[in-house]
Amino acid sequence: MLRTMKHLTGGVAMAAALVLGLGGAAQAKTELTMYYPVAVGGPLTKIVDGLVADFEKENQDIKVNAIYAGNYNDARIKALAALKSGNPAQLSVMFSIDIYELIEQGAIVAFDDIVETAEEKAWLKKFYPALMENGITQGKTWGIPFQRSTIVMYYNKDAFRDAGLDPDSPPATWGDLVSAGKKLTKADGSRWGMMIPSTGYPYWMFGALTKQNGQTLMHGDGNKTYFDAPATVEALQFWKDLGNKYAVMPKGTIEWGTLRQNFLEGKTAIMWHSTGNLTTVKKKAKFDFGVAMLPAKKSRGTPTGGGNFYIFKKTSPAERKAALTFIRWMTAPERTALWSKQTGYIGTRPDAYQTTILKDYVVEFPPAAVARDQLDFATAELSTYQTGRVRKLLDDAIQAALTGSKSPGDALGSAQKQADRLLKRYR
Repeated sequence: MLRTMKHLTGGVAMAAALVLGLGGAAQAKTELTMYYPVAVGGPLTKIVDGLVADFEKENQDIKVNAIYAGNYNDARIKALAALKSGNPAQLSVMFSIDIYELIEQGAIVAFDDIVETAEEKAWLKKFYPALMENGITQGKTWGIPFQRSTIVMYYNKDAFRDAGLDPDSPPATWGDLVSAGKKLTKADGSRWGMMIPSTGYPYWMFGALTKQNGQTLMHGDGNKTYFDAPATVEALQFWKDLGNKYAVMPKGTIEWGTLRQNFLEGKTAIMWHSTGNLTTVKKKAKFDFGVAMLPAKKSRGTPTGGGNFYIFKKTSPAERKAALTFIRWMTAPERTALWSKQTGYIGTRPDAYQTTILKDYVVEFPPAAVARDQLDFATAELSTYQTGRVRKLLDDAIQAALTGSKSPGDALGSAQKQADRLLKRYR
């Protein structure tokens, strides 16, 4: 009897150990670290945390640690520092324009080298072509659009009524913009007609003006810029003239970080800003407002903007597949639609606008479709090799012209010469 009990006890112990072993194996997870930028104010971290939690419920073999790394530049710096320290993240949302730097440093892997199934390969073609321009080079896809935007024109309809303007007819041309701006500007300085931010991301705003004037800022291979092209110089002169000649906005520079609040407080009747502000403006504006495409000179135009998903090269095969699973989940039509509604960022794929979420939302709130429709007139955001240095050259030139320390032609001519020196070896 005692011998039998010992055998039974031993059997139970072995069975328990086996169960625990299986349980431990079942609980083994692929753990991912993701750096994430918060470029525009609002509760984005809560939204991302909620999406990550939902993903982990559906994919219990994958854990995602989201690290909020400040703005886009902060996210890139921290992700690359982690890579060099030997404790790399597996994926990140970073600037779409970081692509050439990330490739040159050997930091990221092309999605073409990870996808395997026909379904996965088809997924790469589901996104708006204009948004993919900053994610494809060398014949491969390196970045997947997620937190993406264009620049749109927000305008105060109540201010339009106050100035005797039609609130349903926002400026459609540069001439209209100047004309409306003069009527909207108050002589006592309490309200400007318009504001375009010239700190933070001045090159981005300038890319809109140059595209409207029929000029892009760079070659698609990332190795040549067109900073001193006549149409580029003309666009910068117009930007300066809005403050100095037409007096429809303040002279000098206008802060990116405070512009939205200036608009919400009625200090400017029009602002050019990211569509990523849309949901916040909708919630906080105490006046009737509208959203429109940017006005045209030769055509309408805006650069795309925002962040793409990237997968880092220093990842195991299991981590790459887990990262791909997560990115595909995050960019599925229903979640893309929900993300767009909650944040104001563009739904990055056409089928997101066929979901009930965005169909109903666009009917309820038509401004939600403006950025999508403007993609027909969009171009890639400024992105080159040595992109940080090249971008700073242009930013400095823009600010030098706006503050009056240099003429637009001299400022842009100098920037072009320096950009040529930086990019010559990539041609």
